[in-house]
This record gives sequence, structure tokens and C-alpha cells, in this order.
Amino acid sequence: MALAGATRLPQTDLERLVETADAACIKCGFCLPKCPTYRETGRESASPRGRIHLMKLVAKGRLRPADIDAQLDLCLGCRACETACPAGVRFGRLLEAGREQTQRAKQLTRWQWRQQRLLYSGLLLHLKRLDLLVDILWLYQASGLRRLVQKSRLLRLFSEAWSDAELLLPELPSPRIRQRLREQTPPPGHERRRVGVLAGCVMRSVFARTNAATVHVLTRNDCRVVIPREVGCCGALHAHQGDLATARLLAQRNIRAYEAYDLEAVVVNSAGCGAMLKEYGQLLEHDDAYAQRAAAFSRKVRDISEFLADLTLNRQMAQLPLRVAYDDPCHLLHGQGISHEPRRLLQQIPGVELVRLKEADWCCGSAGTYNLTQPEMSRRLLDRKMQHIAALDPDVIATGNPGCLLQLGWGVKRMGLRAEVLHPIDLLDRAYRLGAAS
Repeated sequence: MALAGATRLPQTDLERLVETADAACIKCGFCLPKCPTYRETGRESASPRGRIHLMKLVAKGRLRPADIDAQLDLCLGCRACETACPAGVRFGRLLEAGREQTQRAKQLTRWQWRQQRLLYSGLLLHLKRLDLLVDILWLYQASGLRRLVQKSRLLRLFSEAWSDAELLLPELPSPRIRQRLREQTPPPGHERRRVGVLAGCVMRSVFARTNAATVHVLTRNDCRVVIPREVGCCGALHAHQGDLATARLLAQRNIRAYEAYDLEAVVVNSAGCGAMLKEYGQLLEHDDAYAQRAAAFSRKVRDISEFLADLTLNRQMAQLPLRVAYDDPCHLLHGQGISHEPRRLLQQIPGVELVRLKEADWCCGSAGTYNLTQPEMSRRLLDRKMQHIAALDPDVIATGNPGCLLQLGWGVKRMGLRAEVLHPIDLLDRAYRLGAAS
């Protein structure tokens, strides 16, 4: 699945990271109540410190990578343990290095191997193919065929997994929305800032409306928006599954693309992608040609809510009399340390009432492709989340990551709730558009 010319870290990298984590970990157990899989199973091996111990045994040659594969796969990579850890253990980096080892040892069936190759190599490395697939699915929806399939329960005859995967699919945007995004979009008035925007992969195709909303909101706030055509997948999904070699090559390509422009910031509307871009400096720290360039690039990366929080917003917005429940994406809260900014952004929209969601900092169970690879645990976590949401009965559930948007949208359908599931920037864009029309 790696790109041509990919190189891997030396075998000692896991050992180095394990030694650092093991030396820092004071075994206090503060991570345990914050770890979703530990809370659900009660097993030490399903906790952060338990997984550190397992990876230590692999690094010392006392266990084979295949022996700990199941426990590393069960981890959501939500990084809640990092927020809870008083010693500052960076578990996310260690998990990726551990998965790099277990990926090599995995014994996949032919069907599993084809699925992984299709997603990680066939689609994420060739975004035009992903666009084509999403456009076909849009036709499936727009033609009315989806309603017939759902009414007939045809997919459930094949498998429950197929039926669930179909329910995960949101209402897809017309291809025209994605195609309208230009390489450069100037503001309507005076240009005060020049920023790059990451179109992403899933955001680019499945959530093209949110990308369009991001561009519109930034231009309404005096920003020229640059979307380099050469930028592709950020590499987060590859890194999370242990394919760090491909993640590095994607990082190098993206850095080169953004370096061609004089940008004040690189703005990201996907929490997982933003966390990845902010860690390019760490990902490429051993690369002589890219270490300094990657560190400089990462310092420019801002989540959309983080960037807008530093501006005095254009106040020409319409009233949106909505009760909004905000759910923290794990890679925004724990990966980037951002919690207050999206809430402050929502509170600046006239008429919005932000209601407090219990366990808003708890993972929804999406975690990249986790809801497909670990469906039972994913559903348990989603059900827990949806019970809290149902108790509030909000008009809108707001969250800032594509996987979370898909997962919570699925939860709304399963429970028959009335709430819309939207990115905070979609609400801000709606307020601006209605304000301009009034």
C-alpha cells in the first residue's frame, strides 16, 4: 500500500518511543477512566498503560507483534489519555509506531487485503477516483434508487454490515459544488489576509458543502483563500493504521504544494486532518531534507475555529433561533487542545443557544475507519453518546470532523431524532447567507 520509493523508520523506532513513554509514565491510572475501551471492557490490556506495557514487550522481543495486534486495533486512537496524563505521555505517536510493527505481521484474508488496498491506495492516493465514487453514490441518491433500496431492505439480505454502511452515508452534495471551488478566491472587499485551505479527501467529496462554506466564511472576513491543486490526502488515515511511510510521502508532497504560496496560515476544517498537519514536524523530524520545512509548515496550521477566534468577525449575520449541542471531535480536543474556540464561534451567531452536552469530550466511536473495522465497540460508544443527545433534543448537533459527522448522522437516523448534524462553519455560513439575503 505504500507509495513508490517509500522508506520506513528503523526497527528501533518503536523501542525508542516505548522507552520514552515507559520512563515518563508514573502508573498513576489517571488515563483509565478517560479511556473508552478500558471503561467498556474493564481490562488493563485495553488501557493506555496496558498497551504501553504490551508494546514494551514487543520492543524487547518478548512478544511478537501479532500477539498484541488485537489490542492495538481495539484502541480508538482518541488520545483522551494524553489530555488526562499528568506526565505528558504522547500515546498517539507510540500507537502509530506500534501499529507499523503489527501491520507488517498481520495475516489478512484476500478480501481484507483488497478492501485495505482499495481504500488506502486506490482512493485516498487518487482523489479523482474518490470523487468519481462519491458522484456515483450521489446519482444513486438523487435518482430515488436509495429510497427504493432502503424500503426493500435489500442490503440487509446480503449482510447487516452492508445495511449499516449504507445508513452511514449522508445526503451527498452535487458534484457541481465541489467543482465550483477555485484555486484562489478573493474576498469581496479589502484583502487583509491570504490563507490556504485544506480541501482534504472525505471533506472534498462527501462534505463539499462544508468546504464551500469554509471558503465563503473566510472571504466574508477579508481573506483571500488558496486551495493548491497539488495538495491531496493529509496522510492521517495511513498513519493511524501504521503505514507511516506513505504518510511521510503525502506530508512531503503537501508541504511542497503549500510552500509555492505566501500564506499567513493553512486553515483546516477537519479535526483529524488538522492534528495530522500540525504533527508533520514530528512525522518528518528524522528527514534531513524536510525536518525544518515540516516544522515551519506545522506552525502555520490552524483549525478553522482557532483561526476565526483571532479575528473580529463580520457581524452581518441573520438570526438562527436554534438549540445547538456541540460535540468535541477527539483530534480537535485531545490532538490539538482546542475546546473553547468552536463554542465561542457558535455563540457569536445571533439566536443560537448553546446547550451543554454531557460527555461531549467522549469519543463517538467513529475514529477514522474504526466504525467499519470494530463495529461492535463503535456502536456501544455511539449508543452512549446518542442517549445524552436524545435527552437534550437539540435542533442541531455540531461537530468539526468528517468521521464524527458521519457517525452522529448515523446515530440520529437509528434513533429517529429530528436534529441536523452540521459542522459549526455550516451554521456560520448559513447565518451569513441569510443575512445577505434579508
